[in-house]
Amino acid sequence: MMTDYQRPLTAVERIVTSNDGTRLSTVSMGSGTPVVLAHGFAIDMHCWNVIADDLVGKGFKVIAFDQRGHGRSSVGTEGVGSRQMVDDYLAVLRAYDVSDGILVGHSMGGFLAIRALIERPTEMARHLRGCVLMATFAGDVNRKNVQNRIQIPMIQSGLMGKMIRSDATAAFFAKSVMGDEKHPGMMSAFIETFRNTDLKQLVPILTAFVKEDRYDQLGNVSLPCRIVVGEKDKTTPPFHTDWLHEGIKGSTLRRIPKKGHMLNWEAPEILVEEIAALAR
Repeated sequence: MMTDYQRPLTAVERIVTSNDGTRLSTVSMGSGTPVVLAHGFAIDMHCWNVIADDLVGKGFKVIAFDQRGHGRSSVGTEGVGSRQMVDDYLAVLRAYDVSDGILVGHSMGGFLAIRALIERPTEMARHLRGCVLMATFAGDVNRKNVQNRIQIPMIQSGLMGKMIRSDATAAFFAKSVMGDEKHPGMMSAFIETFRNTDLKQLVPILTAFVKEDRYDQLGNVSLPCRIVVGEKDKTTPPFHTDWLHEGIKGSTLRRIPKKGHMLNWEAPEILVEEIAALAR
């Protein structure tokens, strides 16, 4: 059966309000050990559609949410930024009374999770047993990365928002985040969500990826972390995850051959394995 990568999560929406009035669109499904899914830049919670049903079938409770400024979530009085978005994570964890849960952070989602683990360790430990850090980084995202040095200014200037309307440009951009297999369904789902995102209001968090750097603080992370990266990831090249693994005591690192940045679609079965390993 062909996978529908654009299929939305079908659970009933619940609005969670963050500290500054941001209204976060969230859903939950299943029961058991809570798994909180935090998506990456310019996509939304529905990117977890492939793994959500599998996790529920394996006895997990899945909690997913749109990051502020993404999907159906608003932006509150304090705007978009890593500090405010860490507050959002804690708002979701509190609202769902998460205990002994697992946080999965993809790209931007992992970047924010790392800040939370470093700066809010007691609160995070109150809710979580560990984290899966997927295709992510602790800042300084332009280092040794020509692709980011080109694409990030294009997004910041508004040029990318215009160029992505071209099907040819959109396909080129989508291919840049995939590994060896450029699956048309994955590409279409990525393009559709990216086109529907208001990139202008997200520029501050994009800037934070470049200007913030927490690699020298990774020794302060105390929760168990499992790190996963595609060997063909050009957006967050594997050296970022090497640094994460080196800096986070006791972490594990799994490199996935032939896969790129969108492991939620490219290697969902491996993500489920990593989540289950933390749950054990």
